[in-house]
Amino acid sequence: MSLSLVQSRALLGLHASPVTVEVHLANGLPSFTLVGLADVEVKEARERVRSALQNAGLEFPANKRVTVNLAPADLPKDSGRFDLPIALGILAASGQIDGARLAGHEFAGELSLSGELRAVRGALAMALALHQQQQHTDTRTRLVLPGASAQEAALVPGAEVFGARHLLDVVRRFVPADSTLLAAGADEAGDDGWQRAQAAPPAAPPAAQPDLRDVKGQAGPRRALEIAAAGGHSLLMVGPPGSGKSMLARRLAGLLPPMDVAQALESAAIASLAGRFEATHFMQRPLAAPHHSASAVALVGGGSPPRPGEISLAHHGVLFLDELPEFNRSALEALREPLETGQITIARAARRAEFPARFQLVAAMNPCPCGYLGAAANGHSHSHRNSRSCRCTPDQVARYQGRLSGPLLDRIDLHVEVAAVASQELLQAPPGEPSAAVRSRVLAARERALARQQCSNQALQGADIDRHAALDAAALAFMHKAAARLGWSARATHRTLRVARTIADLAGAEAVSAGHVAEAMQYRRALRGPGAMA
Repeated sequence: MSLSLVQSRALLGLHASPVTVEVHLANGLPSFTLVGLADVEVKEARERVRSALQNAGLEFPANKRVTVNLAPADLPKDSGRFDLPIALGILAASGQIDGARLAGHEFAGELSLSGELRAVRGALAMALALHQQQQHTDTRTRLVLPGASAQEAALVPGAEVFGARHLLDVVRRFVPADSTLLAAGADEAGDDGWQRAQAAPPAAPPAAQPDLRDVKGQAGPRRALEIAAAGGHSLLMVGPPGSGKSMLARRLAGLLPPMDVAQALESAAIASLAGRFEATHFMQRPLAAPHHSASAVALVGGGSPPRPGEISLAHHGVLFLDELPEFNRSALEALREPLETGQITIARAARRAEFPARFQLVAAMNPCPCGYLGAAANGHSHSHRNSRSCRCTPDQVARYQGRLSGPLLDRIDLHVEVAAVASQELLQAPPGEPSAAVRSRVLAARERALARQQCSNQALQGADIDRHAALDAAALAFMHKAAARLGWSARATHRTLRVARTIADLAGAEAVSAGHVAEAMQYRRALRGPGAMA
């Protein structure tokens, strides 16, 4: 038969759309044509496939006109994942394997020139898409991948995934029963080159999360961190260098509740798209901490084809932005929509991709360029005032703080000042409360919120805020007065209500009282200028 069909998948964002690899052999001048909106690395498959077939002892139809079509034609295709299905299609079209036996399988894998199979990114996304398709169509399809990629894909419950080391490992499963084609090459592949992948536990135990007990003092920031973890709120910490902002931020992930399987699979699928999946980190909350030199594309995603950015790699986890004002202004402004919607849509002229980005933002910054604005007033001894007093002019302070726009600050729920810790407290104070104790209170507060409204407090929208964060008469009057005096926007008012609801959940209270609102107000203070902090 001169025509064969092999099934595979192409990645566009987090979606893995089905692709049919059609191979046709015809008489005429020898050629190898590949069509179907293929990217450069896909077109390079012609040379990889030709060499892999020849070096594996298989026959490449060099005297034929080979046409490979990747359908649908309007779907962009990238990477070397189509090497394996193209090679199998050529073998089926030339009669070297039984094309009918390829039905019920999907293939993906990059070929080396010797025929070895190399891992491809996005294996977990492919397995998830196939699993969802099978649920709707009630069919069973096997997924054949390189060995390393198969271990990722096998994490999907109920997935039937097979891993192979070499092209011959795959070909041996589809040759006709009476074929002697691979008699000489079968020993090269070995019997263990093809096996069903199983979701095995990680070889090594996961690394322990940094513990909050290492943080001494800082009662106010620790309380804000607990509130942020309990309600899923974003947090901005402002303080001088060395006050412990980064130390606090890196301990937030250890306070969050464990992920369920669906969340872990979605988070791992995004990491797989970026080629950063590690089995030892499966079921752990991700922590993304990009350097402040990161571009807007690196932060929110983009490129051609579109790839996930740091905000998507932090999906269901924590995004930590240290030295916040030092980030590019356009990169910071790109965070505004994902903070509200929990997803990012990357639209280009040729293609459009969507990535989930429901992350918890934790940011840290100095109050001024030198970092010591207000340091003396916040408790430094007289002997340190000359060496640690602010040397910035009011204009420098205003320009530095002005790098953060009002709309971005408005979307951050909690603003907290982190003062420097005195040496006596740092060296002589006992360890702080451990993360396990704080996590137990966070889990209890989250369970109350889920039982009441089926989502975290940060996710409350519209009428749900009025229903679940309703205030009593005293709290309502207090809230009206505070909002009018401080000039809050509607967004700031709603965010304060959500924080107050979280504070009430931590206290085990059914209703939000004036005391809860008063504490929430303390975390809505904007950055203070040089006059207020002197």
